[in-house]
Formats: sequence, structure tokens, C-alpha cells
Amino acid sequence: MSPIFDCSDEAQLLAGMRNARQAIGRGDLIVIPTDTVYGVAADAFSPPAVQRLLDAKGRGRNQPPPVLVGTKETLAALAESVPEPVQRLVDAFWPGGLTIVLPAQPSLVWDLGETQGTVAVRMPEGRVVLELLAETGPLAVSSANLTGKAAAISALDAEKMLGDSVAVYLDDGMSRNGVASTIVDATSLVRRGPDAEEGVVRILRDGVVTREQLREVLGDLLEPEPQDGDS
Repeated sequence: MSPIFDCSDEAQLLAGMRNARQAIGRGDLIVIPTDTVYGVAADAFSPPAVQRLLDAKGRGRNQPPPVLVGTKETLAALAESVPEPVQRLVDAFWPGGLTIVLPAQPSLVWDLGETQGTVAVRMPEGRVVLELLAETGPLAVSSANLTGKAAAISALDAEKMLGDSVAVYLDDGMSRNGVASTIVDATSLVRRGPDAEEGVVRILRDGVVTREQLREVLGDLLEPEPQDGDS
């Protein structure tokens, strides 16, 4: 049975972080608390570890995991470029519940699945996850649940679903809000052909950051809300 470490106990926190780092180094999976829901994490630069994550959740390669980073600056190392409107989003909502999809840096040697050359990146909030990311570097992270099941809002929820497919569980109590991150697609701000219209940011998944909050930062660069009857 995989160990669960209580992060509210300083001794268990230290032991849990050490075990989590070692597990990531071995290519194993860990479950971590974030500011949204619990996540199952793997070394983003280890294709076998990422495949292990997809297998544990019952997902195919057509559903690649997002990448969590420990600093805002890391986005520039993972993305082909960071347009000024995206930097505004980062400054407004990171660390926090906004995942941003951009074209991936072509020089990166990794395999997250069928990403179509993009990467979804988020800087989460929370002491445990940020301290871990500072030591491991970027992690491929998806919600800690089986595909089709509700996202885990506690380490025990995650353990019931993922069991021994995960090597280490870090328990930091119930998730603060239990709402997943908002995902936005900003790729059109970077990839535009000579005849293309001005790019916009599209909301791929509604989450903790609201459309109204995004519009305050982006203005007309946020794609208009679909009207009833729109396909």
C-alpha cells in the first residue's frame, strides 16, 4: 500500500517531500495538493512516466496532461513565445487557477501525448506544490481521478481511485474550493498566417477564473461568449 504523508505535520511533510522527489526521479507517480483539486503528477520530461500517468487515469494519448511550473518565468522556457496579452494573464492570475495553452518550444525533448505542438501550462498556488516544483522542475499533472469520475478533493479520494499506481500521496487537507482551473487557448496569438484575422483567446474549460475576470484583463482579445443557438 502506497504511503500517505500528512503535510500538516512538519516531520511527515519533510519525509513526504523527500519520498515524492525520489518517486519523481524514478519515473513513478505522486499525488499532490494544489489550489484547485488534487493532482497526479509525473516528470514532464520522462515519456514513460507520462504514459504511466495516462494509464493510471485510463486516458489516451489524445488527452495530454497540462504542465505545472514553479515560477512565472518558466513559461518562456516551455512556450514558443509569450505574447504580451498572455503575460498580462500570467501577471493577473499566477499563481492560481488559470491554465494557458500556447505553442510549445520546438527545442523541448519530451512527449506529453498528441499535443499538436502545444503545451498547457499553469503555475499553481500553495506551499507544498510550489516547494516540490522548485526541486523537481516542471511536472505533468492531471486531476487525481479515474477518467469519468469526479476530481479528487482529498488525498483519500485520490487513493481510493488510483491506489498503488501512485507511489506517494501528499495530504494537505481538503481542497480549498474543489473547482478545476480555467483553461484558455492563446495559440492564435502566436500562430497566425499572413491572411489570418487578429488572434483571440478562447476558453476551453470554465473553471475557477471567470469569463468576467478574463475579460477585465484581455478586453476584446477574449473570444465573445457563444450565444444560444450558436454551434
